[in-house]
Order: sequence, then structure tokens, then C-alpha cells
Amino acid sequence: MTKMRIIVSGGGTGGHIYPAMALIKRLKERDMIEDVLYVGTEKGLESKIVKNAGIDFKTIEIRGFKRKLTLENVKVVELFLSSIRKSKKIIKEFKPDIVVGTGGYVSSAIVYAAHTMHIPTVIHEQNTIAGVTNKFLAHFVDKIAIAFPDAVDQFSEKKKLVFAGNPRAQEVVNIQKNDRLKEFNLAADKPTVMIFGGSRGAKPINLATIAAMDKFAAADYQVLFVTGRVHYDNVVEKIDSKYLMSANISVLPYIDNMPEILPDINLIVGRSGATSIAEITALGIPAIFIPSPYVTHDHQMKNALSVSNVGAAKLIPESDLTPDSLFQEVNEIMSSESIQKEMSDKSKKIGVPDAADRLIKILTGLVNK
Repeated sequence: MTKMRIIVSGGGTGGHIYPAMALIKRLKERDMIEDVLYVGTEKGLESKIVKNAGIDFKTIEIRGFKRKLTLENVKVVELFLSSIRKSKKIIKEFKPDIVVGTGGYVSSAIVYAAHTMHIPTVIHEQNTIAGVTNKFLAHFVDKIAIAFPDAVDQFSEKKKLVFAGNPRAQEVVNIQKNDRLKEFNLAADKPTVMIFGGSRGAKPINLATIAAMDKFAAADYQVLFVTGRVHYDNVVEKIDSKYLMSANISVLPYIDNMPEILPDINLIVGRSGATSIAEITALGIPAIFIPSPYVTHDHQMKNALSVSNVGAAKLIPESDLTPDSLFQEVNEIMSSESIQKEMSDKSKKIGVPDAADRLIKILTGLVNK
């Protein structure tokens, strides 16, 4: 097929941005892009990530609705209408063959504008619970790509639905084991559990881990404890220095290019964001999920259940998280190679290692109509 001119839009959180970036990366690998433009907001996380990747980037100004009726929502409507006008201008100048939205308020304007201009449109929903923007756009787009089978119930337009997985899965699936654990003063060949509360860290997970340090230090496996940059100094202050010196434990604020280290990890403990699950299941890594209860519609709990229900992960609700419950769950899995293998096999069964290619197939089907 001829190469595509494509506009991609998604913003606000990494969960919307990284799948978009993985899609663009795969299109480039397959030499399927004539030109690509990313549309985001100037203040959003996407501004930094996309610009750093050297991808053309244009901005529109848009905000989300307040859940209560307020005068501020009038301003939001005005911004939405003006952002549609600007989106139409961007589309006329760029002349895309297709427009893809991966979530976040910013994608609503550009995808809706493309629909009104009769340009093929696709949205990608990463979570089991659909976001407000994607639920709105579902009425207008040509196809709805979902990453979890459970998301089928979120949309009334069943004929538009296609299961694709999360493009981030394909980005990590071919990463091989390496000796990167040595960088963190851990043994490259020793079973390793990574405890990680997301890029910003998670205080409840950190506190439970700190309180279980004596048990982890005595275990016959090693612990890579990633606190999140914001929490690091506070965490280190609370840990007895003898544990910080332990050959069994490494405490870090963050790991750049986290996916690179995943093949060397036997068990992951952390939140259940959609991107994390895509990576973990693509590689078949056993997991213990402690879903964040602070996200919209409790979607992390639903994400985690979709994996734990098939036996690929264990689940600890944050309300049940204690130093003892954390250590017991970790120890049960890390003490048994057969449990690890069983969880890994089940994880791989629900992983989608060709997710980006599946999404690309949806795009080419629309462009070549």
C-alpha cells in the first residue's frame, strides 16, 4: 500500500501517550508513514514526550468538563468549539489519510473534526472502563480498537469494535534478558522481584515495603524497590541503613527505560495501569497488582481483575495491603518456580505481542477502502 499521512492525538497521561508513540514507532519500522503529526496540548505530558522523540507536534487548547454543573463548563464548551475550528485548520493543512485518537480531552476535538470532514477515524481504548472522551467519540468514529475484551460492554456501537491489544505490548515483546540488574548493585542471575508504584510512586505500597524490609532482606531472592522520584528521600530516611547496605535489596527513585529491565524480573508488584499490563502480559511476567483506588471509575481494579481472574496475577486491594499481606503474597510466588511458570504461561495467553500490527491492520483497512 501507499504510505500514510497520519494524525495521532492522545494526552494527559502516559497511558494515552505511550500507546500512540508505540503505534508511530511501529509504522516507521514498517516504512508505512509518509508524514506524521501529533496533536496535543502545550501543558500536557505529551508536549515533552513527543517533542523529545522528534515528532512534529501541534497544540490546541482544550479542557475537560467539571462533573458538577458550573459556569466554568461554559468556558470549556467555548474552548471545545474553538479547538474544533483549529483542528479543522490543522487537518486542511496536513491533509491526513487517517486520524487516530488514544484518549484524553485533546483527542476529542481533532478526531471529531476529522469525522465532520469525512476523514477515516479510529479511537484506541486502553482500559477495561472507557474514558469520557472515547465514549463521546465512539458515536462518530469508523472503528473502536480495544485492549481488553472486557471493554466490549463499554460501547453500544458493537459493529465498530475490534480487539487489538495495546501497541506498547509489541514494543517490549522482543526485549531480551540482559545484565542490567548489575547497574543497581544486584546479581544478574538471582531471582528478582520488582516493587514499583508507577512513575510517581505510591505511598501505601512504599510504606508496606519499608515495613517488610527485614523479611525481604532475609529472603533467598532479591528485591528491586523503585519508590518514585517524589518519595525517594523520604523512603530512604525510613529504612534502616543495614537494609540499604544489603546485597539483597536495591532502592531507587526511578529506572529510565523501565521496559529494558522487565525480562530480568521474575515478579512485578505494583499498580495495574493499562500500559503496565500490556507490557507484563506480552512478556509473561507474574504480577501482584495493588490497583490505585484514586483513578476514574476504579478502572485499575477492573484492569487487574481481567488478569487475576485467569490466574496470571494476584490481587491485593489497597485497603487490604499490609506489610504481612505484601510479603506473604510475594514469598508464595517467589518460593515456587512452578507457580511462577504457571502464572507466566497464563499471562502470555492473554498477552497481545502483535498489538501494534493489529491496530495498523485496522488503519490500513480504512485507508484502502
